[in-house]
This record gives sequence, structure tokens and C-alpha cells, in this order.
Amino acid sequence: LIQLHVKGATGALIALAELGTWENQPVDQTIYHKNLKPVVYVFAECAGRPPAECIVDVQADQVFEPIQPSAGATSTPRPVHSRTYFTNGSGLAWSVPKGIDVIFSGEGEWKITLDVFRDLGLAFAAAMLMIYVILVAQTGSFALPIVVMMAIPLTVIGVMPGFWLLNAINGSVVGSYADPVYFTATAMIGMIALAGIVTRDSIILVDFIELAIRHGRPLFDAILESRVVRLRPILLTAGAALLSSLPITLDPIFSGLGWSLIFGLIASTAFTLFVIPVSYWLLKAGKEHAT
Repeated sequence: LIQLHVKGATGALIALAELGTWENQPVDQTIYHKNLKPVVYVFAECAGRPPAECIVDVQADQVFEPIQPSAGATSTPRPVHSRTYFTNGSGLAWSVPKGIDVIFSGEGEWKITLDVFRDLGLAFAAAMLMIYVILVAQTGSFALPIVVMMAIPLTVIGVMPGFWLLNAINGSVVGSYADPVYFTATAMIGMIALAGIVTRDSIILVDFIELAIRHGRPLFDAILESRVVRLRPILLTAGAALLSSLPITLDPIFSGLGWSLIFGLIASTAFTLFVIPVSYWLLKAGKEHAT
């Protein structure tokens, strides 16, 4: 720094060494506290792997007993590509002295992630409860709404494998690191929205079956006709929702929402045409046999 020059009042260059002297002075570090206890925050950026996977990986290597150095111990970590949620950890154990706690969900993005998914999970449960109450009020039955709502868990069959298949086929790379599409909070919002969409498809089938039975059609014939007659409305409803979700997949933040809707609609529409009629048959046929 003493060799740097700056302009003076007259415009001439003056060396910083002529303006004063330079001394090294110790500076007190900031001491952070949380809940009246001293705390140190450790930050890191993840590249090529989701934060949840990295945290699980680090936690797998933590031991709660002092590590004794041993001769001939290896210091080569296990390759990253061989680690999964079921076989995680680098193989290099680590620990902290007694009296020091390591909390991964105390602050930062990971805590926000846990809180968001917790709240969305509660919202999903509340949405399903409200749908069930409305269906009970409309049908006057406690069992029939369960048959109608069986289409909701079918979306999970499409969403979770769908994200894996998307990244396996169309995985992108940024700066030599993988850049997958994660199942984020927006994708969870898409699953909540799917609850209402796929329930509507089930209602279309069940309503036709109930109407056909009132007109004197046998139960088995009414179920078969419902799949044929209501196939087009179900496909049109699912297709319209699917096509409207495609532009959302181009957004870097809300792409998870779009892909969640697309994968969930494909799976639920395909399975609804089989699961709902069979479930209705088991429910009504059992009652007819009992009577």
C-alpha cells in the first residue's frame, strides 16, 4: 500500500508513504450469542448436490466420542458419486469437544427449508381434510369420499419418479457441476393444487356411476360405461391443466411447480381410470353382497 500514489490538491501524485505510517493493530472479533450462549456460524455453498443430501452426508460421519488418531488410518474419502441417502457419509469420522453442540437446522437456508416443508405439509393435510368434509356433505357418505380422494396419493407415484426421470434424461451442467431440477417448496405447492384437480376427475367418474345406477343400470355396467363416457372429459381436463403448466417449467424458480403438476397429472389420470372404478366396485359390491 505504501507504494500506491494518489492525487493531491495540485493534481500531483503523492505516495501514501508520505502521508503517514502503517501499523498492524489487532481487531476484536465479533462474538455472536443465541439463547444466551456463544455461537459460531459456519456457512457453505453446495454445487452439484442438494443441501439436504450434503447435510445428511456430513451428519453420517459425526461421532460423539473423542477420535483417537491411529497409525495407518486412511484419509481418502469415499467418492461422492457412490453416496446416496441410504449409503451416505465419506468414511472420515469427525467430532467436536464436549460442551460444543453442532446444530444444522438452527439458522440459514436449511432451517427455512424445514419450516417451509413443515408448513406446507400441514397445509396439505388441512386441504385434504376440507375436501373430505365437503365431499361428505355432498354425498352423505363417509366411505364414498375416501374412494374419490384415492386419486390424491396417486399423484405422488408420478411426481417423485418424474423428477428423477427428468434429471436422468435432461440433466444440465453449470460450471462442470450438475444442475438438476429439485423438488422444492414450489413443487410441494403443485402437489397441493393437484389435490383439487385430480379429485375432480374422480367426482366425474363417481357421479356418472351414481346417476347410471339411479336409472336402473347394473353396478358393473355402470362402472364400465363411466370409463368410456367420461374418458374424454377427464382427458380434456388433464390436458388443459398440463399444457397450461408447460410455460411455468421455463421459470428458474417456479419450474418445480410446473413439473410437479405435469408429472402428477399424467400419473393420476392414468391410474384414476382404473383405481377409482375398482375401489367403487369393492365398496358397493360388498354392500350388495351383505344385503
